[in-house]
Amino acid sequence: MASLVIEPPAAVTLPVAGTEARFPVRRVYCIGRNYAAHTVEMGGDPNREPPFFFQKNPDNLDPSGRFPYPPASSDVHHEAEIAVFLKSGGSDIPVDKALEHVFGYALCLDMTRRDLQAEAKRLQRPWEVSKAFEHSAPVGPIHPVAEVGHPTSGRIALTVNGTPRQEGDLNQMIWKVPEMIACLSRYFELAPGDVILSGTPAGVGAVERGDVMDISVEGLGSMTVKVV
Repeated sequence: MASLVIEPPAAVTLPVAGTEARFPVRRVYCIGRNYAAHTVEMGGDPNREPPFFFQKNPDNLDPSGRFPYPPASSDVHHEAEIAVFLKSGGSDIPVDKALEHVFGYALCLDMTRRDLQAEAKRLQRPWEVSKAFEHSAPVGPIHPVAEVGHPTSGRIALTVNGTPRQEGDLNQMIWKVPEMIACLSRYFELAPGDVILSGTPAGVGAVERGDVMDISVEGLGSMTVKVV
């Protein structure tokens, strides 16, 4: 067996609620502008257009409950979402079979360096510098489908220091979870360990060091993340 020239990076694993088990992460896909009100908020067309995706890195997922304010930005925004964890995958997955590939769901935040994203948009450049930085996806424990089913409706909300910022309902997603999976599988070969972030409702806004963010989703509980 060939030797490795460096130590392999540690696998990214996340806790499964109520167990000692861990979920290994392979890839992280994120859908953009998946709530009509947020699409308007970001200057887009709320009509149902083909979905688009960007990616974060597996080690951006952080279950620590702490969000270190990132460098190179003075305008970092919260985006409350749910994360979808796949137990199996494939290519060209039919919509009516897509949910068979889901292991579970978790609360998640898509933290965004909004000033860098705005500059990337202006220059028509990729978003990774604004989206895929360290600790940019605070995440809660994974709730298996066997315990929570497939949440298709229910309140999603976020407060900062107790003040309401975001509120919506999962049923307001333009592209539902089965459609996201089916669409992604036309462009990528999905696999066990893949994660999909669902998009965020309206009300995104800036945070500062010392702020406390609380996200809740009906059926998936709540999560507190402190900006440090």
